[in-house]
Amino acid sequence: MSNLSRGKFAQFISDRSGMAFPYKEMVVEWNGARVHTSEFEPKQPQLEPKPTVADPQGLQFARPDRVEPPVLIALQPNPFTTIIYSGTTYINVFSPNHGRSTGNVVRFRGATNATGFNDVPTIDGVTDISNTNGFTITVGQINSSGIVGDTTNYYYFQSSDNATSGNVTGGDVGCTAGPVNLQA
Repeated sequence: MSNLSRGKFAQFISDRSGMAFPYKEMVVEWNGARVHTSEFEPKQPQLEPKPTVADPQGLQFARPDRVEPPVLIALQPNPFTTIIYSGTTYINVFSPNHGRSTGNVVRFRGATNATGFNDVPTIDGVTDISNTNGFTITVGQINSSGIVGDTTNYYYFQSSDNATSGNVTGGDVGCTAGPVNLQA
């Protein structure tokens, strides 16, 4: 037999509200406070965050990322336009969002055939667009006044041939721009 009373008629003062409640309806919260069941609040999960483990640092058989070789970029139909500025022939190349930089060397090729690539067709008397050494380009679209604009969709290069009239578009379908030498 126990020496303690059952508390059948006893009252207990809540640690939270200070109100009197029946002794048998009191519970202990996580922080040790004795409260009535209507006032009980469970412990918030944020008070005991789960332990974190450090992220792994590397893979066992990791290899460095390879450098992708430059590839051919298909050009829109008739992408070349001849421009005559100060007696020099320039060729504007339309290539949307080309991502090239001034100083890049680009080689132009015509449509493919059974044995390789055709030459780019002659445009306004300019025959050297298919030069096997490629051309050093400048980003932008040059006009006959020498003003350069639209660096996102155009780049241009200087031709060694002389255009007859200027502002002539051509190149046909299937032309590509890419590196001087193709690699497998």
